[in-house]
Amino acid sequence: MSETVIFRDDVSVELIKASASDADVIWAARVSTAGEQSMDEIGEDPARSAGLINYLARERHGSPFEHTSMTFFVSAPIFVFREFMRHRIASYNEESGRYRELKPVFYIPSQERKLVQVGKTGAYTFEDGTAEQFDISVKAMKDAYLIAYDSYQKMLEAGVAREVARVVLPVATYSSMYVTMNARALMNFLSLRTAREGSHFPSYPQREIEMVAEKMEAEFAKLMPLTYGAFEKSGRIAP
Repeated sequence: MSETVIFRDDVSVELIKASASDADVIWAARVSTAGEQSMDEIGEDPARSAGLINYLARERHGSPFEHTSMTFFVSAPIFVFREFMRHRIASYNEESGRYRELKPVFYIPSQERKLVQVGKTGAYTFEDGTAEQFDISVKAMKDAYLIAYDSYQKMLEAGVAREVARVVLPVATYSSMYVTMNARALMNFLSLRTAREGSHFPSYPQREIEMVAEKMEAEFAKLMPLTYGAFEKSGRIAP
């Protein structure tokens, strides 16, 4: 095996570019009552701006939040992306195992990752596993990953096409993608993929996608503090 195998228990999220501010929301909303406005007029009255955004979020007037754009670069296991792409409210471009040789970077849970599911679908919680369960899980994962990647390399060396050889790789293989969405779509994503007290509709996301969502949420909160505050006040419901 020529490549050095890397085991990770984290995810990476980087805000690549953004055209997203509270002023964009206010500018879009006010056209309905004031017609065209200069962006220079926006923000002259902070209290009024906050009040308008809170009103839009509370009454679920969502379209003004769509006049924004955020592009993130995400590095995470493939199984996280399969969950992510269930949200049909974003644009995605992911690296392709058809066109490039995939690197041996694989996910293993951290020791803080809860391992035991208690209850049944729709009414369950996750609890800490024992040290033995953690050790068994990590060893089983690493053994499987090494066998899979060795098989992948043997197929490539034999001249098998990358798009065929990749089928032996596990969904714990790390991939990367660009994802672009507007603030309304991001709030919808966060409402479903984070577990927070005070949420009007409780959510029970898989921890690994929640790790991605938490990093995206931190960037969103910095870019659009008034909108983010309104999202929190409304019980984390997307407008």
